[in-house]
Amino acid sequence: MEQFKGQSRLPKFAVPKRYDIRLKPDLTACNFAGSVAIHLHIVADTTFIVLNVADLSVHSASLSFDSSSKVLEPSKIELVEADEILVLEFPHTLPLGIGVLNIAFQGTLNDKMKGFYRSTYEHNGEKKNMAVTQFEPADARRCFPCWDEPACKATFKVTLDVPSELIALSNMPIIEEKVDGHLKTVSYQESPIMSTYLVAVVVGLFDYVEDHTSDGKADRGKFALDVAVKTLGLYKEYFAVPYSLPKLDMIAIPDFAAGAMENYGLVTYRETALLYDEQHSAAANKQRVATVVAHELAHQWFGNLVTMEWWTHLWLNEGFATWVSYLATDSLFPEWKIWTQFLDESTEGLRLDGLAESHPIEVEVNHASEIDEIFDSISYRKGASVIRMLQSYLGAECFQRSLASYIKKYACSNAKTEDLWAALEEGSGEPVNKLMNSWTKQKGYPVVSVEIKDQTLVFEQSQFLSSGSHGDGQWIVPLTLCCGSYDARKNFLLQTKSETLNIKEFLSDKSNSASAWIKLNVDQAGFYRVKYDEDLAARLRYAIENNYLSATDRFGILDDSFALCMARQQSLTSLLTLMGAYREEVEYTVLSNLISISYKIVTIAADATPDLADYVKQYFISLFQCSAEKLGWDPKTGESHLDAMLRGEVLIALALFGHDPTLNEASRRFQAFLDDKNTPLLPPDTRVAAYMAVMRRVSNSNKLAFESLLRLYKETDLSQEKTRILSSLASSPDPNIILEVLNFLLSSEVRSQDAVYGLSISMEGRETAWTWLKDNWEHISKTWGSGFLITRFVSAIVSPFASFEKAKEIEEYFASRSMPSIARTLKQSIERIHIYANWVQSVQNEKHLAEAVKELAHRKY
Repeated sequence: MEQFKGQSRLPKFAVPKRYDIRLKPDLTACNFAGSVAIHLHIVADTTFIVLNVADLSVHSASLSFDSSSKVLEPSKIELVEADEILVLEFPHTLPLGIGVLNIAFQGTLNDKMKGFYRSTYEHNGEKKNMAVTQFEPADARRCFPCWDEPACKATFKVTLDVPSELIALSNMPIIEEKVDGHLKTVSYQESPIMSTYLVAVVVGLFDYVEDHTSDGKADRGKFALDVAVKTLGLYKEYFAVPYSLPKLDMIAIPDFAAGAMENYGLVTYRETALLYDEQHSAAANKQRVATVVAHELAHQWFGNLVTMEWWTHLWLNEGFATWVSYLATDSLFPEWKIWTQFLDESTEGLRLDGLAESHPIEVEVNHASEIDEIFDSISYRKGASVIRMLQSYLGAECFQRSLASYIKKYACSNAKTEDLWAALEEGSGEPVNKLMNSWTKQKGYPVVSVEIKDQTLVFEQSQFLSSGSHGDGQWIVPLTLCCGSYDARKNFLLQTKSETLNIKEFLSDKSNSASAWIKLNVDQAGFYRVKYDEDLAARLRYAIENNYLSATDRFGILDDSFALCMARQQSLTSLLTLMGAYREEVEYTVLSNLISISYKIVTIAADATPDLADYVKQYFISLFQCSAEKLGWDPKTGESHLDAMLRGEVLIALALFGHDPTLNEASRRFQAFLDDKNTPLLPPDTRVAAYMAVMRRVSNSNKLAFESLLRLYKETDLSQEKTRILSSLASSPDPNIILEVLNFLLSSEVRSQDAVYGLSISMEGRETAWTWLKDNWEHISKTWGSGFLITRFVSAIVSPFASFEKAKEIEEYFASRSMPSIARTLKQSIERIHIYANWVQSVQNEKHLAEAVKELAHRKY
C-alpha cells in the first residue's frame, strides 16, 4: 500500500464511468449519510483500487466490488488522511472490464464552506440551515468517495432523501419525487460526462424568480436572469455549440467563500454576485452581477464541456472565462465601456506579476492543498490579459473560428494549454505555441524601453520587477505603436533583446517627427510596460493635456509611470507632474486609477516625509475638485452608469484626504439617511463615501456615527449594504476604534465569508491591526485556515507596511506558524513591504521634491 502514498495523482488502473450517488442530509443534526455505486472500467492488472476520500467515515462492511462473475470483498482497507485517499486491497487480481464498487459512508455538514456544508438563513425570524456543496478544486471527496481529478470524467446519477417541504436541486432536472410523510426521495436525470468538481447539490427553502413573492429576495433575481438568458444565446453563437444541458439554475447562497461556482447546470453564487435591487443596489453592484453571471456561464463551455486536464491548466478555465465575460457584457451593455474597465484586471495582473514571488500562468501542482493558492490574479487576470493580447494579435474573427473548432474537438473531454495553442496555430498560420510559451511557462513580463535617436526608435526589453532589480526573462512581444495619430500604426514581434525602427516612412505628413507623440502598446492590449525617454514622455504629456489620446492609452501611460516610480526608475516629482496632465480627465476607468494611485502616494509620502503629506493631499484634492464639482452628490437624470460609479469614488477620495466641505456634506446626508431610510439624499452609489467620511471623524470620545453604522449593519438584510458598511468601518483614524471594528469582524454578527471586507484599514490603524492579527491568529487560522479567505487576512494586514524592521518582525512571527495555504501570499506580502521600504528611502533622498510638491499644492487650476 505504501506505493500510493505521497503521490500527486491517483493511479490509472481503474477508470470511473458512472456514479450512482444517494445522499440523505440531516439539517438539524448537521450530518449526512450516503452510498455510492461506482461503475469502473478495470484497464490493467491490479489487486488495488485507490480513490479519494476526505473527512468521511466509510462503512467497511459495505465495501464490495461486483464484477460480471462474482462479488469481491477487499482483504485490506486503509484510509490515508494525509493524501486523502482510500486504498482497497483485494485478495486476487481484479478481472479486466466493467465492475461496480459499492461504498456506504457518513459525513458532517461542516461550516467551512467546502465539500457538503451548511449555510444559515432566517425564515420568519427563525434561524434555519440549508445544505449546499462547493467541490472545486478538490472537495467532492468530502461528500462521496470518488476519483476527484478533473480528467476522471464520468456520468452522475443523483438521488436525495430530504425533508418534504424543502427544495432540492442538483445538476440535472428531476425525474421523480416520491413523498413519504415528512421525507421525500428526489431522483435526477443522469448527467452527461463531467468532472467531479462540477457535481452540485443544494437543499433548503428558496424563493425563485418565477414566483414573485412580495417578501422574499425573488425580485432581486430578475436582472441576473435576464443577463443569463441573453448570454447563453450569445455564447451559443460565439462557440458555435449550444448549451449542453436541459436546464440551468442559478442560486444565491448566504454563506459562500468564493464569488460564484460554475457547477454544471446549477451555478451557485454569493448573494452580492447574483441579487440586484433597483432601489438598494449601486451601479457597481449591477456591473458585478452582470460580469459574474457572464463569467460562470462561459464556464459551461470553457471548463465544463471542455475541461483542463489537471490544475496546472486552471488558467485555461479562469483566464478564459474572465476574458469572455467582458466580451458578453460589452455586447449587452456597450455604454459601460467594459473593455476600458478591463484594464483594471490587467493592472492587477501586472501588479502581482511584478513580484519576484509571482508564479508562471502554468504552475506545477503536486498536492491538492496547493491548488487553492493559484486561484489568484495570475490565473484569472494575467490569464485573461494574455488571451486579449493574443486575440488582438491574431484578429477577432480568426480567433473565434479557431476557438469554436477547439471546443468541438475537445467537447466532453480534457485539454491542456498546448491543445488550445495548436488549434489557434492551425487557424491562423502564426507561431502561436512559440509566442505564448514565453507568456505562460515563465513568470513575469517585460518593460520595453524606447528612446528616439534622430528618426530612429530604439527598443529594448528587460524583465520588469517592482523591486527595481532586473530579472533575466525574455519574451516574444507583440509590439504595436502609433505615431502622431491613430492612423499611423505599426505592429511587429519583438523577438530579441533590442531592435530599431526607422519612423520616417510612417509619420503622417502633418506630423513633425521632432514633436509627434509616439505611443507603444496601443490601447494597452499587450501585457507589458513601457518606459519612454524624457523627450518622448514630454510629448505624451502634451498629447494627454490636449486630449489627443484614447482613454485606454491615457490609462496605460499613467499606470506604467506609477509602476516605474515604485520601482525607483523614475522620480516621484515626475509622476506627480504627469498626474497634473489629468486634471480635466472625465473617463471613469482613468480617473479611478488616478485615485488609486493617489492613495498609495499619500501613504508613501506620509511614511517618507510626514511634513509633506498634507501638501500632497492638498494637491490631490485640487486635482479631483473639478470632477467632484461636476458630479456633485446627487444623481442627475439620465446620467451614465459610469458617472454613477465615478461619483462615489471621487467623493471617497476627497473624504479620505480630509476635504472639510466633503466631510461636512457627508455628515449632513448621513444624518438625513438615519432619520429616513428612503431619503433621496443618500442613494446606494454615494453611501460608502458618506460612511467612510463619518468614520474619518469618529474617535473614542465621539462614537455616535460608528454606533449608527453598526445598527444599520444589523438591521439590513441586503448583503450589498452589509458589504458597503463593512468596507467603511476601518477608515477611522483612531486605533481604539480600529480595534473595535476588527473584533466586530470576528463576532457572530458577521458571516465568516464577509469578514475580509472589513480589512481595508486606515494608515493610522496599521500597527493595531498587526497586533490584533497576532492576538487572534489561532482563532483566525482555525476559522478560515482551510479555504483561500485566510490569504486575505495576511495580505490586507501585512502588505501596507513600509519598513525593513517590520518585514523582519513579520517574517519571524510566521516562521513557526506557517501553513501551506498562506506560504505564497506571505512571501508576496513581505516582498511588497521591502518594495515600499525601498521606495520610501528613495523618496526621502529625492532632491527638489519638497519645492515641487509645495508648488503643485498651491497651483490654481
